Amino acid sequence: MAEKCIAVTMGDPLGVGPEIVARTVADPEVNRVCRPLAVGNREIIVRAAALWGIRRFEARFGDNIIDVPLPADVPQAAQMPGLAGTVNAFAGQMAFDSIVKAHELCMSKEAAAVATAPINKEALRAAAVPYIGHTEIFGALTGTDDPLTMFETDGLRVFFLTRHVSLRKACDLVTGERLRDYMERSLKELAKLGVTVTQENPLAVAGLNPHSGEHGLFGTEEVEIIAPAVEKAARDGLPVAGPVGADSVFHMAHKGKFAAVLSLYHDQGHIATKTLDFERTISLTLGLPYLRTSVDHGTAFDIAWQKKASPVSMREAVLLAAKYAF
Repeated sequence: MAEKCIAVTMGDPLGVGPEIVARTVADPEVNRVCRPLAVGNREIIVRAAALWGIRRFEARFGDNIIDVPLPADVPQAAQMPGLAGTVNAFAGQMAFDSIVKAHELCMSKEAAAVATAPINKEALRAAAVPYIGHTEIFGALTGTDDPLTMFETDGLRVFFLTRHVSLRKACDLVTGERLRDYMERSLKELAKLGVTVTQENPLAVAGLNPHSGEHGLFGTEEVEIIAPAVEKAARDGLPVAGPVGADSVFHMAHKGKFAAVLSLYHDQGHIATKTLDFERTISLTLGLPYLRTSVDHGTAFDIAWQKKASPVSMREAVLLAAKYAF
């Protein structure tokens, strides 16, 4: 077994997280390239493994579980399947506690990176966790202001200028200053991941309007903001190009013309990557003291604890964490 340790958080215990984490920890290919450490309540993870008929899970993988105790006054592990698919404060607290423990493992160098199973925003709020999601939690735990998000699937890499804001606000956030900051930081993080970016294979900035605005016919953001910012960055020696129409830039990047794409709003990049390969689209949080990868699906409450969840995305998240961990 490889000894590069990857902390794998349990996620919301009433979602599919425990199932996909248990199956990933038991996956032979995952164990060939790293040592996966399931971070969460031991009883729940073992019970999820038993649901899938993984024999002798405790005996074979017991050392690969970092136990996070159940909070006081919550249902026992044996009751979890009966509560599956519901929003509960205790589940939000358990998910948060697992993330904090994984963070501690990475900061102490006991783990090289963290891969996260899905959490539920409503459960976090019910538990009075003051963060909306993973990115915000890791940013707060590490003191990192505005971490970068990058998706990767089948060689296509996509950064996001904006994330969880309305489309109206996202358009307002497309400024020359913000574009320059994100171009510089995206290039820095690509270098840390070992991705070569050159003038011949640059970071492409997606257009905001249809056909990048057609020289002002369908909007002026490209003419007034985006093109000037990209051109200034290129003159300063940064390997960037754009704006490139969003209807073609992701296909071009997937074919190798661009090293990565800077998407200007949430769904623009999500649609491109998830259409290419939904299960193998992996989210990376960059700019932290350690690498964090994640499945890019939710808690799937409708199928939780029913032996229906696919572990493919969780497995890919761990493999990608092992590939890029620094």
